[in-house]
Amino acid sequence: MELLLTSIILFLAIIATRISDKSGIPSLILFILLGMGFGILGVEFSDFTIADYFANLALMVIMFQGGYSTNWNMVKPVAKVSILLSFLGVIVTALVTGLFCHYIIGFNFLESMLLGSVVGSTDYSSVSSILKSRKLNLKYNTGSILEVESGSNDPAAYTMTMIFLSLILGSKVFIPLMIFKQIVFGVALGFLFGKITLKLIDTFKFDGDGIFTLFIVASMLLTYSFSNYIGGNGFLSVYLFGILIGNRQYIGKRDAIFFFDGLSSIMQVGLFFILGLISNPSHALKLLPLSFIIMAFMTLVARPISIFGLLKPFKMPRNQKLFLCLSGLRGAAAVAFAIMVVNSGANISEDIYHIVFGIAVISTLLQGWILPTAAIKLNMVDKSDTMLRTFNEYQDKSNLGFIETTITENSRWVGEKVSNLNMAFDIIVAKIQRNNEIVVPRGNTTIKAGDKIVLGGKSYFDTTGYDLVEFTVTEDHKWAGKILSDLDLPDELLIIMLLRDGEILVPTGRTKILSNDTLVTIRGTVKD
Repeated sequence: MELLLTSIILFLAIIATRISDKSGIPSLILFILLGMGFGILGVEFSDFTIADYFANLALMVIMFQGGYSTNWNMVKPVAKVSILLSFLGVIVTALVTGLFCHYIIGFNFLESMLLGSVVGSTDYSSVSSILKSRKLNLKYNTGSILEVESGSNDPAAYTMTMIFLSLILGSKVFIPLMIFKQIVFGVALGFLFGKITLKLIDTFKFDGDGIFTLFIVASMLLTYSFSNYIGGNGFLSVYLFGILIGNRQYIGKRDAIFFFDGLSSIMQVGLFFILGLISNPSHALKLLPLSFIIMAFMTLVARPISIFGLLKPFKMPRNQKLFLCLSGLRGAAAVAFAIMVVNSGANISEDIYHIVFGIAVISTLLQGWILPTAAIKLNMVDKSDTMLRTFNEYQDKSNLGFIETTITENSRWVGEKVSNLNMAFDIIVAKIQRNNEIVVPRGNTTIKAGDKIVLGGKSYFDTTGYDLVEFTVTEDHKWAGKILSDLDLPDELLIIMLLRDGEILVPTGRTKILSNDTLVTIRGTVKD
């Protein structure tokens, strides 16, 4: 019976996801309603221990997937702003919200601060789903700011939640040491396990038979659990771990990306479903006005104080800051932390769980409804682009690959029209970058010297990894200092690529090999 019920829930969740994608209604709301519906129909579930375990597991997967799918080169320009908001922004928002709950609403001081900490972080998946459903792309890399901020601000909210929860429980904890361990151990272990994992990937040469994905899952679990075990912030560790191993190419990565995308979606479905299932509709309805007041204060006062205060040193347009204020939707992390508070056994006078329940629902509905209109009114929509796949997402998630080359003055392509290139293979000129501008390659577009051309075609990835060999030329290597045409290479060996000072060079017979050059060679059978 349990399996039958689970299968029905999963099918309904898939339908809800499709409705969310087409309508723009945040999936959080649909999954919560689905859980509440099952509760009303008589499916009883009130085990907060199991809910807490699942919530932590779900948040770990969501955090890892967020890091794993982050392209660091794309977010690097906004990294300072995003990281500032993800840590200090959470602290300011949580403290200001806590002070409001204590001095205006009248909650106990520690409970007020705990509530502010629980709802301190934001949820990008809701914002992203809204923007994608309306095909809206934001100016000034605002989407990247929100993505990195929301992907990395849960650890700060978790640390603050643990601090105030420990104080309420009366635990003997030295707060500065706790914060030090959470941050330092969390960062250090994320990088350490990431480096070890990449070394193991290079050493074992996984051949794409499915074991690789299990290896990544095991590494993720080890990173999170070991960090928590020694007092570090497991969520921070697993997020950084995901970024580190997600920004390298290796056999099996494409399959792993699809797997974790699906797993993350299932975890979010389960988390929001459980939130609705264990909620008490009458309690939630009773506390809805209070939840609305707190949510409104966070949106109109607490987050603007955080945004405008912390971003004052940065030269950012006012309309961008206003949009960032409206984009602080509360979601998965707030749910997980609220369940953790209930499961802690702390003697709390306020019904924090149902207050957070109301905040998450109202925030998602109201802010989600306002956001597309606000983006247009604030002139934040970049009409030249939409929220579709980027070049980087195509590289990772499809069989379409891209290569880049710069047209030199003596290239035979100079002066030719794109339509006259007479490509002998199934490739296309996908993009032309000229003087820091993007030129759309039409048939009558003329190629000029200095153009940076991006060619697109079906990508190739060797499933065995044995054909290509990469090695670095040392100072005493017999090839160091020699011209390529002077090397006595066997016919079955060819040097196809050279990496020097971070730049990829296509070698010719006149290329001189230097020490510290990284060479990529291919060995095979010679046939006429």
